[in-house]
Amino acid sequence: MRMIKYEGLELVSGGVCAPKGFKAAGVHCGIRKNRAKKDLAMICSDQLCDAAAVYTQNLVKGAPILVTQQNLKNGKAQAVIVNSGNANTCNADGEAKAAAMCEIAGKALNLPEEDVIVASTGVIGQVLELEPIVSHAEELAKALSYEGGHDAANAILTTDTCEKEVAVRFELAGKTCTIAGMAKGSGMIHPNMATMLCFMTTDAAIDHEVLQKALSTVVNDTFNMVSVDGDTSTNDMASIMANGMAGNPLIDSVESEEYELFREALFAVLMNLSRMIAGDGEGATKLLECVVTGAVDTQNAKIIAKSVITSNLFKCAMFGEDANWGRILCAIGYSKADLDIHKVEVILSSEAGSLQVCKNGAGVAFSEEKAAEILKEEEIKIIVNLGDGNGKAVAWGCDLTYNYVKINGDYRT
Repeated sequence: MRMIKYEGLELVSGGVCAPKGFKAAGVHCGIRKNRAKKDLAMICSDQLCDAAAVYTQNLVKGAPILVTQQNLKNGKAQAVIVNSGNANTCNADGEAKAAAMCEIAGKALNLPEEDVIVASTGVIGQVLELEPIVSHAEELAKALSYEGGHDAANAILTTDTCEKEVAVRFELAGKTCTIAGMAKGSGMIHPNMATMLCFMTTDAAIDHEVLQKALSTVVNDTFNMVSVDGDTSTNDMASIMANGMAGNPLIDSVESEEYELFREALFAVLMNLSRMIAGDGEGATKLLECVVTGAVDTQNAKIIAKSVITSNLFKCAMFGEDANWGRILCAIGYSKADLDIHKVEVILSSEAGSLQVCKNGAGVAFSEEKAAEILKEEEIKIIVNLGDGNGKAVAWGCDLTYNYVKINGDYRT
């Protein structure tokens, strides 16, 4: 997946271990039957961190979310433990087992259990067996290293086809700071915390309340603008730990230049992870990016962008490389956004070029051959100009393919 670069921000390797003072690891403990797949990950900071998180808006919440919410009430954390293969959701003993995972990790790391963030992903409604986690906790803790980010990113995958890692480096008050993140997400992805897990690390010094504000606002413009299939998961979580080891003066106000720089860097990380999640949608062959400009306001722009990328008919057209622009206008029309449909302009674009297919709410003559060239690319941009105001937004999705049905037809078995 092509990474989007920003001026003043350097893309670096290392994943969640790119910031100073973070170790990570991933092992196979036996939750998943396939021994070739890692299924237990850990991240640990050298010192206690300010921390923040956002969670799924599904009323059915995975037990790990409830435990993590309790642990983060004081805005502090030092470690993460997460398993794949079992979501630990809709189980009578779920909370007790999520709390036990924190206790297991705390004991292995010699940390208070309340300083541990816990997460799970996988099948819903299946009882989580703790024995594999207990028997491999020491191994996992001993495997922690400053180069272990990729193994951790691998261990949280479910139907994902690749690891999702981003890290950016930037200057903050004369100090070099880094923000990094790893994520998983491929199916059950829809706005309002998409269906995904994301764990972020930073060596910047930032107060936990300010960190929460930054995370919440950036998630609204990134993860909450991603959809693969319209299903909002039960276990979505995005957490961030900031250990302050970069040595910058503490960011303790949202009314500062330093806060804006931090927020911009965080946006770069989560925006790129959002693109990776959308592009790796279950069975997907194309990343779809809908860019809306000229809306009455930002909220209306978001409504329209999300309506386009969640349209199953349009997603099917993109799989078939069919420039069926009427499906775009249809999705705009039922979005319930405030707009004048007679001003709408639509352009399809990719590395193969750009092509206007609609103007003033009506079709225009265009070359089907050129359209086919544009839609053969793996990344397709749908540009919607509304001509009503200054509101703008971007949403990310993917095409809908035969393989999506195949993957989800036998996911549990």
